[in-house]
Order: sequence, then C-alpha cells, then structure tokens
Amino acid sequence: MDLLELTDDVRQIALEAGRFIREERKRFSRESIEKKHAHDYVSYVDKESEKRIVTRLKELLPDAGFIAEEGSGSMTDEKYCWVVDPLDGTTNFIHDNSPYCVSIALRDEKELLLGVVYEICRDECYWTYKGAPSYLNGNVIHVSSVNTLDDAFIAIGFPYRAEEYKPFALRFIKTCYGNVAGLRLIGAAAAEMCYVAAGRFDARIESYLGPWDIAAGCLILQNAGGKVTDFSGGDTFYSGHQVLASNGKIHDFLLNIIEDR
Repeated sequence: MDLLELTDDVRQIALEAGRFIREERKRFSRESIEKKHAHDYVSYVDKESEKRIVTRLKELLPDAGFIAEEGSGSMTDEKYCWVVDPLDGTTNFIHDNSPYCVSIALRDEKELLLGVVYEICRDECYWTYKGAPSYLNGNVIHVSSVNTLDDAFIAIGFPYRAEEYKPFALRFIKTCYGNVAGLRLIGAAAAEMCYVAAGRFDARIESYLGPWDIAAGCLILQNAGGKVTDFSGGDTFYSGHQVLASNGKIHDFLLNIIEDR
C-alpha cells in the first residue's frame, strides 16, 4: 500500500465533500434539522456528505470496513477500516458558525495509517500518514513550545452527555480559569485537534466523543509532535470516551489536574 498516494486520494475526497458542504450552507434552512438526542443534531447535509465520501472511499479500498458517524457501512473482520465524520461541528454548521470540517482516517487492526481533516471555513486541509510529518495545505506543522500551564491556551469540549460530564467540566474549568492563558469552547473536535497540531492551541480535552470525531486528528497531532491519551494517561482514547490532546509539554500538568478528584 502506497500511503502517500492513498492520502492524496483521500485529500481530494475530503475537499470534494467540503465543497458540497460549503455550497449547501449558502441555502441551508434550519427546517432541515433532525434531532438525534438532546441538543445533538443531524441534517441532510451530514447524510449526503457521508454517502458521497463512503462511495468514493469504497473505490479506493473495496474490502475495507467503515465506522462512520451517520451509520454508513460496518466494521467486522476487515483488515482495514475507514473512520469517517462527514461533518464535524454540525451545530456550528447549523448556526453558520465556524469551524466545521470533514474528517477521514484509515486504520488497520493495530494502528492509524492516515488522517485527513478539511476545515471548511478556513479552507485548510490537514493531513498525514504513518511515518510522515503532518501538513497544513502543504506546509509542515508542529505543536507549540509552551511548557507551563500559566502560558497554556486550552480548548475544551462540552459533549452532549451533559449530566455525566458536568461535574468534571466544572471542576476542570474552576481549576484552570485564571491560571492559564485562556480557555475556549469551539465545538468541533477534529478541527481543534488539528489546531493543537498547528500550535494554535496547546491542549484540547473532552469526553464522550465518537472515534470518528478524533481518529484523523489524533494521528495528525501525534505526527506533529503532540501527545494523546485518555484521562489516566493510557491509550484507550481511540474510542473517544476520554481524550486529552496536547503539545506533550504540558500533558502531565493536565493529567495531574484531571486525577486530582
């Protein structure tokens, strides 16, 4: 498998999906919204984007499985699996607020092989593959050099499972607010992981995500010199249940805050 060639193909697929989403936003109506759960929305744009992406990915690797947010495909015993979020940041998209993006990753039974995130609002394509640097529109990117919490600019996420997450979120914010450079809530996990990779944020934290939210962003961040773990410092983050992503230099500081229960 030529990962560079495959990644180039996936980049084109992500860009095509992004163009579709951008055009649909111009005529989008909130009457098109469906509610999956409380405050968790989906629209025909998410579904059509996923359909287009899955169709094109099947042309690249016909025997690969799928884990996709809106339910396309399935993963059983296939050697390769695509992990797809056809529109990450749907609530932002609905309200015409940035960012929102397309996220596509490929993994085998052991590890992530490639990741592409196209952030539509900024027209920014992030990408990498196993053993390669991470790129933003063709330029190599690296995480920040910030090494103290006092200077840390941190993105936080508020998942839809509010009651389970609220005690942790309130404690984390109480500890960090006024003691870090800034806290921001943006609402698109895949894009924010890439922002950490590019040095715009120094860390990003959230629970109760899906693997499609973070798969591509994880590899992009890791190949840019960053670190991703669960809240115990382990490697169960691939599920999306607990995801702490950072530049690596402030990771242990944040784990200490998280573990101070």
